[in-house]
Amino acid sequence: MLFDFSQNTSSSAWQIVDDGVMGGRSNGNFQIDPKGFGVFWGKVSLENNGGFSSVRHALRANVGAATGIKIRLKGDGKTYQFRIKSSSSDRHSYISEFKTTGTWQEVIIPLSTMYPAFRGRKLAIPNFNSDQISELAFLIGNKKPESFRLEISQIELN
Repeated sequence: MLFDFSQNTSSSAWQIVDDGVMGGRSNGNFQIDPKGFGVFWGKVSLENNGGFSSVRHALRANVGAATGIKIRLKGDGKTYQFRIKSSSSDRHSYISEFKTTGTWQEVIIPLSTMYPAFRGRKLAIPNFNSDQISELAFLIGNKKPESFRLEISQIELN
């Protein structure tokens, strides 16, 4: 288990990073719902060359024999990215996109399909193949202004 929001957890372990770091106007928020899930919500704006919002969590997890990540979540019908880093010193992330259905669903992401990218550009290095994960994140950036809401129950190695 990488993260289980039904446990006594704090939202302070999660950090919002919006396009404001580049002058944009998007606004993301994160909180733990009393029902036991994390809620990532807000608005993506394209103003001032913006266009994304993300929430991140630093951790230290050994991948072991796992070949994927399983996420139990409920979205709003929009497409999101799930991102991981193998080392906190990496500037790039490994990314997989998934579409939400508007109902609770399990998203299973094979680690070997997570491709490396930095600032929206795919890198010419191998897909994820590390034995550790040092950060995980959710990002929305669909090249259009939109409100969003993503509820997350659990994130685990699979």
